[in-house]
Amino acid sequence: MKKLLIASLLAGAFMVPSTFARTVDIGVYGMTCAFCADSLDRKFKKMDGVSKVDVSLKLKKIRLETKGDKPSIKEMKQAVLDTGFTPTKVTVVSK
Repeated sequence: MKKLLIASLLAGAFMVPSTFARTVDIGVYGMTCAFCADSLDRKFKKMDGVSKVDVSLKLKKIRLETKGDKPSIKEMKQAVLDTGFTPTKVTVVSK
């Protein structure tokens, strides 16, 4: 019984960092082709704190999973602008 309790406590301790992850959706104006989507994908994969990037050309949207509050919303918008597009709507899906 003691071993089971210790194992469950250790498992819970390792799961704590994942609770600080967040998912952010960014609408993108001007993304019209696969090259556009690829350039945004590469830009966000280089950013510190971004653990997953999903760029949808069809929906004209980027979905990011980040580690905590980094990068900030302002940094994400600036990354879209730096790539040559306009961020439209930014939504924090989960925190």
